[in-house]
Amino acid sequence: MDVEREVLEKVKRAKEASRVLARLSTGVKNQALLAMARLLMEMREEIKVENAKDLEGGKDRGLSPAMLDRLLLDDKRIEAMAEGLREVAALPDPVGEVVKMWRRPNGLEIGKLRVPLGVVVIIYESRPNVTADTAGLCIKSGNAIVLRGGSEAIHSNTIIANILREAAQEAGVPKEAIQLIETTDRKAVHHLLKAEGYVDLVVPRGGEGLIRFVAENSRIPVVYHYKGVCHTYVDRNADLDMAWEICFNAKVQRPGVCNAMETLLVHRDIARAFLPEMARRFQEAGVELRGCPESRKLVPDMKEAVEEDWYAEFLDLILAVRVVDSFEEAVDHIHTYGSGHSDAIVTKDYSMAMRFLQEVDSAAVYVNASTRFTDGYEFGLGAEMGISTQKLHVRGPMGLEDLTCCKFVILGQGQIRE
Repeated sequence: MDVEREVLEKVKRAKEASRVLARLSTGVKNQALLAMARLLMEMREEIKVENAKDLEGGKDRGLSPAMLDRLLLDDKRIEAMAEGLREVAALPDPVGEVVKMWRRPNGLEIGKLRVPLGVVVIIYESRPNVTADTAGLCIKSGNAIVLRGGSEAIHSNTIIANILREAAQEAGVPKEAIQLIETTDRKAVHHLLKAEGYVDLVVPRGGEGLIRFVAENSRIPVVYHYKGVCHTYVDRNADLDMAWEICFNAKVQRPGVCNAMETLLVHRDIARAFLPEMARRFQEAGVELRGCPESRKLVPDMKEAVEEDWYAEFLDLILAVRVVDSFEEAVDHIHTYGSGHSDAIVTKDYSMAMRFLQEVDSAAVYVNASTRFTDGYEFGLGAEMGISTQKLHVRGPMGLEDLTCCKFVILGQGQIRE
């Protein structure tokens, strides 16, 4: 089968299935999610065998340690996929919710009813857990999903998608509601982006190049974030012990993800007390530091930062460091170089904390916590389709409600317009 025909057939099947799925009860959808979680755990050894093929292929292709980490599926991550499905099953079903209702002077009752979007395409790289996370969210919100993962994860994605389809069908959800584009030919993405009439939303998750390509070539609405250039600002009134722990976690706990800290900003008044010890901890963890002239005076073995470093999403154990003279300079830096993803302040000053929340225009803004929490699971959404840095129609981690829209429903008693 040629690529265009494969894509067209699968989006058509997804469209047909979406009409059935939109009518299913919450109970049926929840049973499907629980069945998916159960079968993932029962098949975890088979999943790890297929994942090992992808990991071996990734090593042969020279993928970085951070990328290989994204690709890995161990027992803990398979359990996390299953738990995410269980959490989504436990969440309220947004479909059918009457958001508001009002009566007009002529007696018409007008309301807004939450309904599924229809068919969602997700185009993603590396992380095979995305297959389960996004499929679960779409099933619960009444949407069919078309999955197009990267070639580096094809074995993992295929077995996970097959497991989900089998479990869904057993629970009464049409298996055609979960479609996987199995070809690794890049032409498949071109055809998906032109499938208007069948697809209602495209969500790209991956590197900046992929996201830019999708945004520039899609005929279908796209929700995306280009990159996660996340900042932590250590204020002059920060608790040093707290700041050391938060900054270390934000950079080191998992550096290859979009919510990891990429730039550390430190107020000049606290820099001498904070930065040398912070640098020592980072360097012991293998973090390469690239700093401004002021930070290099305090940590002489730090590399010199260049302009491109302030814009960079390293996705690795590399960190840009800058000493700033004021709160205002820190906020200006974030607005100049940030990507609108996640930014944090560490401070004991309530007024500075409140100003940071108000003045930093990012999807997630933190006070005294690590940016690593920007995640659908951590926010109680069960999982996420992605993290949007756009402002329409969703911002931040994209959960169940964000996979619906509202239609107007009007109840009358024979009214006609004069």
